[in-house]
Amino acid sequence: MSKTNILLESGTNELEIVEFFLEEPTASGGTYVGYYGVNVAKVLEIIRLPKVTEMPQTPHPCVLGTFNLRDNVVPLVDLGVWLGKERSDKASDKVVVTEFNRVVSAFRVSGVTRIHRLSWEQIEPPAIQVQHYSGNSVTGVVRLENRVVFILDMEKIVAELNPDLALKELDQEEFVEHQKVLPDKDMTFKALIADDSTTIRRMLGVSLEKAGFEVTRTINGRIAWDMLQEWKEASIREGRPITDYVHILVSDIEMPAMDGHSLTRKVKSDPVLSRLPVILFSSLITDSLRHKGEAVGADDQISKPDTLQLVERARALAWERLAEQS
Repeated sequence: MSKTNILLESGTNELEIVEFFLEEPTASGGTYVGYYGVNVAKVLEIIRLPKVTEMPQTPHPCVLGTFNLRDNVVPLVDLGVWLGKERSDKASDKVVVTEFNRVVSAFRVSGVTRIHRLSWEQIEPPAIQVQHYSGNSVTGVVRLENRVVFILDMEKIVAELNPDLALKELDQEEFVEHQKVLPDKDMTFKALIADDSTTIRRMLGVSLEKAGFEVTRTINGRIAWDMLQEWKEASIREGRPITDYVHILVSDIEMPAMDGHSLTRKVKSDPVLSRLPVILFSSLITDSLRHKGEAVGADDQISKPDTLQLVERARALAWERLAEQS
C-alpha cells in the first residue's frame, strides 16, 4: 500500500486514519490483536519489511536499526516493543513510513487493515486509565462496530527516542537577544492557545509568557472557538476592539472535536474575528501539506518544535495588526 491519493478539503473537520494492528501471544496460546491508527497526512507509504542494518548503540530496545529508502537512511522502530509487547519475528510484518516534525521515521507493525475517513468529532479523548496504561502514548480513541482503534502519539514516541526533536520551553536569554531589535519589546499581547496535548499546552504557554504574552489555554478547536465567540460578543456589547481581549491565536491542527484548519476557517470567515492573526503550530507543517493551511487563511504555519520562531512570529503578527488599527 502506497501513500493515499485521497485529498480532503481543508477546514471540513475531517481526517483519514490508517488503521493497523499489532499481534501479541497470550498466556493461553492464542493471539491478542490490538488496533491502532495514525493520521494519513503523516504517512509517506507502507512497505514490506526491509533488510535492516543494526546500529552499534540504540536509545531503546524498540529501535531495530536502519534501512535504505530511496537513498535515505531511515530508523526502524518496532512499535510493539515500544508499547511493551513481545518482539515480532514474522517476515509478513509491514512498515509504516511517516514524516512529521520534518523528520522521516518508520514503524514496524503486524499488518495494515484499511483507511477510515472520519470527523474529528468521532475522535474521543482517551480516558485517564487509557493514558496511564499506554504511557501517555494515545491521543484519541475511535469506536468502530466491532473494535476500538487507538490513535497513537507518534511525535511523543520519536521525541522520547530522540530528545533533540522534542518541544522545549523558550530559552529566555536567546529570546531576549532577538527581542532587542523588535519595536514591541515592552508590549504585552494576549494569546489564545488551542492544543490537545497537556505537555505542549504547558510548554508553549510558558514560552509565550516568557516572551511577554498573557496566555489563555484551551484543549481543542471547539473550546477555543467558543471562547472567541464570548470575546467577540463582549467586544460588540462594550464597543471595544477585539484586540482588548486577544491579539493572536496559536493552534495545533490535529485535535478532537474541531481541528485547527476548521478553527482557522471559522475565524477567517467571521466579520469581527477575520483580522485576528492565526498561526498553525503543528507537526503536519510540511511542504506537501502547507497548502491546506493557506486554503483556510492561516497567517503563518510553523512546524513543531520550533518554539523560538513561533514566539517571534506571534509578536510580529500581533504588532502588525495593532499598527493597522492605529
